[in-house]
Amino acid sequence: MKISKTKHFVYVTLLAAMAIAINLLETMLTVSLPFGMRLGLANIIALITIEILGVKEMIVVNTMRVVIGNLLRGTIFGSTFWISAGGVILSSIVLIIIKKGLKMSMISTSMLCAIGHSVGQVVIVMVLYKTAAMMTIVPLLLVTSIPTGIFTGIVATQALKRIDKNLIVR
Repeated sequence: MKISKTKHFVYVTLLAAMAIAINLLETMLTVSLPFGMRLGLANIIALITIEILGVKEMIVVNTMRVVIGNLLRGTIFGSTFWISAGGVILSSIVLIIIKKGLKMSMISTSMLCAIGHSVGQVVIVMVLYKTAAMMTIVPLLLVTSIPTGIFTGIVATQALKRIDKNLIVR
């Protein structure tokens, strides 16, 4: 289905706003978990966006989430920003590769994206702080990425089942 540019812009903007709001809410509500671990609930919106609009729009939504989210938290261009960006970039690359070439369930896709996000963040921390010590927590991050990825994949799958099929424009 072809939609107008205005409607397309509105969809992207609404999805970005949801991703930003979820990201900020999760930041405020997250109980003190080690190493800044979170569920990654805003990634649900990335999964939905790539399904209903496509790759380019998912990149826009994720970029807006990182930039505006960090701007609102007052961490723009600080280490938090770069760590967040590293995770989003790698998880987005994983998502694009899966969507372009592999047929995987949303849950498997989400799980691999969560792993990619964690690895991307570790790489940025190692670069920023010039230390390989972060490699010691990679097993913990991978173990926690699996259930969080499964959870976000389930939520995204259930949300997509409830989205009006007329909204899917890909």
